[in-house]
Amino acid sequence: MKNTIKIIVVLILLISTGCKAQQMVQIPADAYKLKTNEQKFINRPLKDLLKEIKPEIKFVMGTVDYPPYFSFRFLSREELKKKPADGTTIGLFIYVKEPLDWNFDKRPKGKEYEWSKEDVEKYGNLTVTRIKVTGKE
Repeated sequence: MKNTIKIIVVLILLISTGCKAQQMVQIPADAYKLKTNEQKFINRPLKDLLKEIKPEIKFVMGTVDYPPYFSFRFLSREELKKKPADGTTIGLFIYVKEPLDWNFDKRPKGKEYEWSKEDVEKYGNLTVTRIKVTGKE
């Protein structure tokens, strides 16, 4: 009886750790899955969408015009400069409802285009209104 209970407990632990949800975007080309599942993220906080992205966001720009949006890239600024400007690199554009407080000049020197944990804290509660994905890889 004790052995049976131990086996059941071990099996439950193995199953519960193995059933962890996988992120929607595993590689940059998977960004189109966000557009396909756009309704899941509309009127939700930006941080919910960001949790679904596994590849590191290496380049970001915020646009304060109407409608405000973020432009995310999975390549650094230097890597983007080396790529041809033929529209093949994946671009993820996330439009938000609230006005965007993005001032390029006030960002940390040398890290103006980097997405940080502080950015997630500052902008994570903004409401997603639209998702646009461009490029192919």
